[in-house]
Amino acid sequence: MGQNTGGFTKSGPGRVRDVLARHVDSGTIPGLVALFSRGGETYVETIGTMRHQGGEPMRRDTVFRMASTSKPVSIAAAMVLLDECRLRLDDTVQEWLPELADRQVLKRIDSPIDDTVPARRPVTVRDVLTSTFGLGMDMTVLGTPIMGALFERGLTPNLPTPMPEPDEWMRRLGELPLMYQPGERWQYQIASDLVGVLVARVTGRSYESFLNERVFGPLGMKDTGFHVPADQLHRLPPLYAPDPDSGAFHVWDEAEGGRHSAPPAFPSGGAGLTSTADDYHAYFRMLLNGGTHNGERILSRQAVELMTTNRLTPDQLSARTRLALDNVHISFGQGQQGGWGLGMAVRTYRGDYAPVGQFGWDGGAGTSTYADPVTGLTGILLTQVGTTLPAPVQVMNDFWTTLYQAIDN
Repeated sequence: MGQNTGGFTKSGPGRVRDVLARHVDSGTIPGLVALFSRGGETYVETIGTMRHQGGEPMRRDTVFRMASTSKPVSIAAAMVLLDECRLRLDDTVQEWLPELADRQVLKRIDSPIDDTVPARRPVTVRDVLTSTFGLGMDMTVLGTPIMGALFERGLTPNLPTPMPEPDEWMRRLGELPLMYQPGERWQYQIASDLVGVLVARVTGRSYESFLNERVFGPLGMKDTGFHVPADQLHRLPPLYAPDPDSGAFHVWDEAEGGRHSAPPAFPSGGAGLTSTADDYHAYFRMLLNGGTHNGERILSRQAVELMTTNRLTPDQLSARTRLALDNVHISFGQGQQGGWGLGMAVRTYRGDYAPVGQFGWDGGAGTSTYADPVTGLTGILLTQVGTTLPAPVQVMNDFWTTLYQAIDN
C-alpha cells in the first residue's frame, strides 16, 4: 500500500477546475459537477449550466443519470447477501433463476440462435456476479443473430422501448442460448441487470427497497434510486446525445416525463440509477474504508476486497483486455483498465496516470467514478452529455490526468 494519508498540492485543485472549465467554456459540455477527496480534504467544483446554452447553474446537489456507473453501486446488494450467507458464490442460480437452467450455448458467436450445444455446466452465482455467465452486450459483434435477438427482445437499456418488468425480462432471456459457455468469457451489461433480479428473488422484495434499506439508507444516499421524485425533478438536467456528425445538441431524455420521472418497470442495476456527487462519494469512501461508514459497517472488508480486486482468470482477462484495446475507437478510450472485480473495473496494468488497483467505472451518460487504495484518492465527475461524441470521455480523461497530478506526495 502506498502512502495515502496526505491531501492535495496547493495549486492542484485549481488546475483541476481550470481544465474542467476549459471544456465547458468551449461549448462541448453545458455543465458538470466534480467532487474529489483524499485524506481529510474534499473539493467540489460546479461549472456551467443545466441546459445547453443556458438554464439554471449546476449545483452540488444536481441529480445525474448514472448510466453504467450504476454497476459498482448496485452490486452492493448482492454483497450483503454473500455476507449473510443467503447467497454462495458457487451455488447454481437455477433455484432462484429457473429460466437459466439447462442452457444451450452457441457453437460460434455468429451461429444462428438454434445452432447450439448443451452448456458444459450450470450457471453459478459467481458467473453472474463476475459478468461471465454467458450473455452480454458486445458492440464488436453487431449484426450477429444473437445480438439481433437481444435487441428484438428488449433485453438491454436505452432502446426506444424500456425493458419489461423483471419476470417477463427473465422469460425472454430464457428463450435465448448463451453466447459462450458459463464462466468462459467476461461480457458486459446483462449480468449487472441479472444481479438485480437475483437479489429481488432471494430476498422476496423489490431490488430498490433492499438497496435502500441496506446500502443507500445507512450511507445517507438520500438522492440515489431508480427514479427522481416529482418534487425533485427540477434538479435533474436533460440528457443530451449530440449528433455524431454535426455535434448538434439533441435532447435524448428530458427530466419531466422522461425515463427517470417515474418508477421503471425494470430497475436496472446495470444502468438505471440516478444520484449526486455526494451520494457517490459516500459509497466510494465506504469502499476505501474497507466497508465502514461513520463507524457503521455496511459490507465486510472481505466483501469489499472481493469486489475491488480483479476476479477474471488469465484467459478471461486477456480476452477483455484485447476487446478494449482493439476497439478503443468505439469507446473513445473508455474501459482500458484490464481487470474486472464485481460490478466494476479494476486496473491491472499501468495504462495512464492512475495506479494499478484503481476501481470504479464510467457511464454512457457522461459520468466517471473511481477510487484507489494506493493513493486514497476518490473522484466523481458528472455531466449531462452522452457518449455519442468523444467530448464527455475527453473531459473524464483530462479530469483524471490533472487530478492525479494534484496529489501531494
